[in-house]
Amino acid sequence: MPMDRNLALEFVRVTEAAAIEAAHWVGKGDPKAADKAAVDAMRERFRSIEFNAEVVIGEGAKDDAPELYVGERLGNGTGPEMDLAVDPLEATDSVAHGRTNAISVIATGPKGSLLKAPDVYMEKLAVGPQAKGAVKLNVPIGENIRAVAERLHKTVEEVTVVILDRPRHIEMIKEIRNTGARVTLITDGDVAGAIATCLPDSPIDMLMGIGGSAESVLSAVALKCLGGDMLCQFVLKNERDIALIRSCGITDHTRVLGIEDMAKGEDLTFTATGVIDGPLLKGVRFGSEYITTHSVVMRVMSRTIRYLETHHRIG
Repeated sequence: MPMDRNLALEFVRVTEAAAIEAAHWVGKGDPKAADKAAVDAMRERFRSIEFNAEVVIGEGAKDDAPELYVGERLGNGTGPEMDLAVDPLEATDSVAHGRTNAISVIATGPKGSLLKAPDVYMEKLAVGPQAKGAVKLNVPIGENIRAVAERLHKTVEEVTVVILDRPRHIEMIKEIRNTGARVTLITDGDVAGAIATCLPDSPIDMLMGIGGSAESVLSAVALKCLGGDMLCQFVLKNERDIALIRSCGITDHTRVLGIEDMAKGEDLTFTATGVIDGPLLKGVRFGSEYITTHSVVMRVMSRTIRYLETHHRIG
């Protein structure tokens, strides 16, 4: 049975609560406090929702994350069994330092639909609908950029690639620039970066680079709704990563994962609320009488994308 559409709207209230609490910490230099505020608000809201969910993408293993850990059960225990991927505050450093682009985000699906992955790195490649099927992992960067340029009817020099500004990407950034393509660096927030490849008014054509597995699964659900494409592969730092991956039931850590590997089927939802302004959503606005939030709700089954502006009365 397809998910009740009212349940999808319940998740907006969860991301709104997390975003508002995190927004109180904008620019205060304390990423841990901002993240904790978002985690606590999200977990509290989940308790009253009529569903029986397991966190498959969360804050980490139980030993490292006392709340919203992988394997935690959420909801009031009634209703459908579901998989839950959460990032209460994507881009904690952006919030701590008052930069742009931070969201609170949830993805859901029936039990077994979302990839259960540990908190390890993945190499990612995301494109919009026009370039779907045109790119591959583990081929020269220039080959992918030329393929995307051809699909978009652009020159290579007009293609824009978004990538996290990290030391690990120095060589990759050089390679992208050597093709003649343009580079947009972001400090955090590669979920919004991946989604930007699918937005008609966005200048972003591709996302490349290495980032967290949680963001990969969350991005995959949104891109599936938007008609985009995404490929990922685990990047190992040590032998412990292999053990963690196997503990989640993944036997081949070298396999390239597509969208269907990370987000199976059609009965999937993606919900996000902006904390600070970014390419996807405006951030939280504090007024004298109201707090205003900006959210998006996507349903893969209906291919609907709803943007919501909500005014929360103070007091």
